Amino acid sequence: MTAVVPRRALISVSDKTGLVDLGRALAERGVELLSTGGSAASLRDAGLEVRDVSDVTGFPEMMDGRVKTLHPRVHGGLLALRDEPSHRAAMEEHGIGAIDLLVVNLYPFEATVASGADEATCIENIDIGGPAMIRAGAKNHDWTTVIVDPEDYDALLAELAAHDGGTTLPFRQRQAAIAYGRTAAYDAAVATWMARYEDTPRRVAAAARLSQPLRYGENPHQDAAFYVDGSGRPGVATATQHQGKALSYNNINDTDAAFELVADLPPMSVAIIKHANPCGVATGETFAQAYCRAYDCDRTSAFGGIVALNGILDEATARAITEIFTEVVIAPGATDAARAVFAAKKNLRLLTTGTLPDPRMPRRAMRQVAGGWLAQDMDVGHVDPAEISVVTKRAPTDDQMRDLMFAWTVAKHVKSNAIVYAKDGATVGIGAGQMSRLDSSRIAARKALDVAEVLGLPHSAAQGSVVASDAFFPFADGLMAAAEAGARAVIQPGGSMRDDDVIRAADEAGLAMVFTSMRHFRH
Repeated sequence: MTAVVPRRALISVSDKTGLVDLGRALAERGVELLSTGGSAASLRDAGLEVRDVSDVTGFPEMMDGRVKTLHPRVHGGLLALRDEPSHRAAMEEHGIGAIDLLVVNLYPFEATVASGADEATCIENIDIGGPAMIRAGAKNHDWTTVIVDPEDYDALLAELAAHDGGTTLPFRQRQAAIAYGRTAAYDAAVATWMARYEDTPRRVAAAARLSQPLRYGENPHQDAAFYVDGSGRPGVATATQHQGKALSYNNINDTDAAFELVADLPPMSVAIIKHANPCGVATGETFAQAYCRAYDCDRTSAFGGIVALNGILDEATARAITEIFTEVVIAPGATDAARAVFAAKKNLRLLTTGTLPDPRMPRRAMRQVAGGWLAQDMDVGHVDPAEISVVTKRAPTDDQMRDLMFAWTVAKHVKSNAIVYAKDGATVGIGAGQMSRLDSSRIAARKALDVAEVLGLPHSAAQGSVVASDAFFPFADGLMAAAEAGARAVIQPGGSMRDDDVIRAADEAGLAMVFTSMRHFRH
């Protein structure tokens, strides 16, 4: 098929970016401009000749603009097959003119929801006519060119310049694919918002827009890209990158894990993440102190890791971080002095988000499996210390209870099976992702011995610590491993058939133990 030269364009956009320049370029090529509402006004204000869609349909815009393009003379012009005699006859009989070019972007529903607007405002920003026109024009891409993103205006004009004022079939096919992707994402966003009216949605859909292609995925042979969902949740998707090369797939995954963890912790907390697991987490009087305490938990793993802070990065902390190689630092903000320190480290990426995500905000997570998807609420569960049950003869001290709550929060962000030793608001040993809870206990204890060796302590860093387990101890062996490492208080969900045996073992070892009745598996 030869290039199709557009003679008539329908333009109806909510995002007016580049609108006047596009309209002027089309008018210079002799393209008749049809338009609606604000788009028509913007084009006329620029001195361009525009015909109102209402003149074509014979009906005025009505119902506050809800009804303006839903008419056979619009959809017939978009859908008509120009080489089909019956279609041409219908066009002549009913006065339907061909629409060769459609430029439409939709009401800003996603942005409206993200802004926290009330329900009525969100509903008014559900576009009806726009998606209908886009789908019609994209279906008829043999004849109709559809543009849904202002970023494609230049590509359209380049295409017209290269093909004597026309568009080629490959170009129209690509734009049709982009168009259907847009309407699918739009409908998914609306469906996701409306899903709160169903207990378990019968159908689910995800909406996201390409943010950046990535060099590769977890491994170089895997293609990858980063998409953002427009929810506005503070994190990697919304962050400003101040320096450093582009983020990789693994950088993004780890940085997200780090930032969500520190958002869950008390102020002045720092987390160091490696392969989506914390290798050191601490609070402090200053961020520099918190960073150094987190670093001491596992200095080996911290090399090449991701660092997250839940406050403003300052110069002293920046200097401490730059003493070893770090991939990414993310924080709500950074001082000019801190940024100046990082400027000397060209490969270090610095991200700032302006604020922290709300760790208690309900949201859904989806994971693909063969032939389907698993969907669940994100784990935003929190335990109030007043609701925790002391199950041993000895109760934890106030200091131990603070450390237990800290260790419990960190364990929530460690891959299962998770064991976390903590002392004075800092982790001193973390065991993650083992098939056996006993193995995780042993690994965490081994890490605590490594900390002692690095710091020159005469005993394990777990001596006098507390320990958190993300799920119950099915046997007393894991608990005994913690006791042997030096832990003096334990926090765990409880709920095992052998709870009585575990409690008895804790009492015999002189441990204080509390049950939360909440599990934090993280696979």
